[in-house]
Order: sequence, then C-alpha cells, then structure tokens
Amino acid sequence: MRLLGLCIFLLGQFFFAIMAFGQQADNSSTAYCDFDDGQEVSVRYIGSITNPKDEPHNGKVWLPGGSAMTLFTGVPLTFNNSTIPTGAYSVYVIPNKKDWTLIVNKNVNPGAAYDASQDVAKGPMDLGEVDTPPKTLQVSFAHTAPKTCSIRVYYGKVGAFTDFKENGGS
Repeated sequence: MRLLGLCIFLLGQFFFAIMAFGQQADNSSTAYCDFDDGQEVSVRYIGSITNPKDEPHNGKVWLPGGSAMTLFTGVPLTFNNSTIPTGAYSVYVIPNKKDWTLIVNKNVNPGAAYDASQDVAKGPMDLGEVDTPPKTLQVSFAHTAPKTCSIRVYYGKVGAFTDFKENGGS
C-alpha cells in the first residue's frame, strides 16, 4: 500500500513538473524563415516584457523577458561579413536612439551573462518607425531573396532589421 501511495505521489510530482514547464514554454514565441532550397533559420524569444529591468536601455545589451533570444540554423549563414556555422546561438540586441546592433553569440547556456569574447558575429541593424506599435516584443523574418532572410525586431515604435544570407546549399 505504501508503494502504491509513493508511486501516486511521484507520478503527481512528475505531472506537476510537466505542467509547470509547459506554462513557461508558453511565454516564448518562434519566428521561422525557409530559404529556397528548404534550409531553415529560426529565432525563439520571449515577447512579454513584464519587468521594468527587461525594458531596452540605450547602449546596453537587451535581454527581453530576462533572457537572450536563441537562433537555430540548419545551414551556415553570413551576417555582416562573418560566418555563422550550423547550430544554436544566443542573439542579443543593443538598442540606441539612432542605431541598433545585433549580436550572435556562441554561449547558449540558459541564464548565462553576455560575454563579448564569445561573439560569432556583430553588426548594425537598419531602423524604421512603425505606425502601429506592438504591445510586446515581436520578432519575424522576411524571405527577401532566394538565399536571404531578413530578421525583423519590433518593439515600441521601432522596427529594426538586418539580413542573414545562406552559405552553400543548392
């Protein structure tokens, strides 16, 4: 009888953990882009900014939702004349009033502090103003050419964008 009670207790804890993890995962969103040859690049991010310290601050590395965005690429990419090999990377943005910078970093450990020595690529983003500001951070891709996916980051009235170009493929 004790064994049955222990099994039910452990099973309940297991389901509770799954439910808690599932609710955390619901806070994240993913943006995708497919190149013409079927290869894909995606970014996972937390769109809700609930804590004032999660707001972007000029000249500082921004962690929306308290964590870096995560880039997944199934094909080597070029960003700002730097090669990004196939794999997973952290993505950071440094916002300023007149320019934003996108950083691709090889440290994907959850909760790790930004370390510039782990940067794989870093480059400027083009800026524009949006007519209808989103209520949360929004990240999307635009497939702008057969081997080009433009990442779009929208927050407040700012739209920032830059291109990832596919290396190789058919």
